[in-house]
Amino acid sequence: MKPHRQEAPDGGYGWVVVMSAFLIMGLTAGVLKNFGLFFLDIQSHFEVPLSTVSWVTSTTIAMFHLGAPAASMLTLQFSQRAVIMAGGLLAASGMLLASLDLGLPWLYLSMGFLQGLGISFSWIPANSVVSRYFVRWRPIAFAVASSGECVFSFLFSPFFQWLIQTYRWRGALLIIGGLQLNLCVCGALMRPLPQDTETAGAEPQKKKKKKRMNFQLLRKPELLFYILFAVSAAAAFFTPPLFLVPFASSLGVGDYWPAMVLSALAMADLAGRLICGWVANLRLARNLQLLATVVALQGAVLFLLPVSHIYWAVVASAALYGFLFGCVVAVHVTSILDVVGLEGFDCALGLFMLFRSVGGFVGPPAAGWLVDAMEDYSYAFYLSGCCLVVSAAFVVLADHLIQKRAEQTGGRESDQPAEVKRGSSASTPLSEPPQEDDWS
Repeated sequence: MKPHRQEAPDGGYGWVVVMSAFLIMGLTAGVLKNFGLFFLDIQSHFEVPLSTVSWVTSTTIAMFHLGAPAASMLTLQFSQRAVIMAGGLLAASGMLLASLDLGLPWLYLSMGFLQGLGISFSWIPANSVVSRYFVRWRPIAFAVASSGECVFSFLFSPFFQWLIQTYRWRGALLIIGGLQLNLCVCGALMRPLPQDTETAGAEPQKKKKKKRMNFQLLRKPELLFYILFAVSAAAAFFTPPLFLVPFASSLGVGDYWPAMVLSALAMADLAGRLICGWVANLRLARNLQLLATVVALQGAVLFLLPVSHIYWAVVASAALYGFLFGCVVAVHVTSILDVVGLEGFDCALGLFMLFRSVGGFVGPPAAGWLVDAMEDYSYAFYLSGCCLVVSAAFVVLADHLIQKRAEQTGGRESDQPAEVKRGSSASTPLSEPPQEDDWS
């Protein structure tokens, strides 16, 4: 008799796993979203243009995406628990090295390469463990786990500002590195589901044939358009949080008020994820239609954000941007199902993450260069707004091709999400991670 994996308990110790994932999201993505608080201090310390400092965050974002395949392959060889603990050590080491002030190139290696790789090694396996502990309650489990990013972003904004004011940026990075060591504790709590032992005399189970990345999917024009959306949108998504604090500081408000802009953005982000996820489940419109709408609205908000130089207007604009960003997060992964179907989802998600790293790597430095050249933070938001409008157009083109193909085949398959067409539960999680064997 072959061994079989224990069925998902849908509760019990699974909620410990969810809370561990909640903390992992906060200690990785929540920290990354507040990197902008350090920009002005680092720029002043090294006396370099803002575009030069922006490469630190760009490297972090790129390594977060590019490290996803490596994280999945290491999970195959070892376990989610081991990879998460290794990620915690990498992330903490990055911050500790950055606090030594060994030079700007070391920041690219420490806060960029090591921190980004540590985030990837922690984030990817954490989602994988949650998906294995839940079936019926999987959407709720993912919602609770992913909310750690928003909650910690809200809490970390004033806390990091206080650390910088009290211990300077080097001391703040040292303390943050110590906090990220708790990722190892969270990883230790990620207990894998046990397997039944084989019966005596039974032949060992043959290793399952591993899947490989299917680059043939790139021949689908609708997927190419969707990947172009990912690249263009990623160039915009990571830029506003980096320049909101410097822009708010330029308005002449107190030390802690600029950090509150990021807190407002984080809480609105959480609301957007929950509300748009609920709206998407109502199926009032196709996912791609909803996605194109919220992305275009994001671009419009960024065009309007720098127009007013009143602090509270900036806070309101940042909150609206955060809400729309949460809406995008709620539907942009599940929209891949509408593009390639359930069978090609895992490989398409991998390609999506891989190519999206290009936009995340180029966007912040390009915005920083534009700010340096024009001596005005507003141009960072204008550039991001343009990228979002262009990305919305790519989503519209992808949706048009899907609808045209459905009409040619005489069906209306694209009117419903892929998981509904194939008879799966309508409550498919919003951010299903790739399976363990999809990256070999």
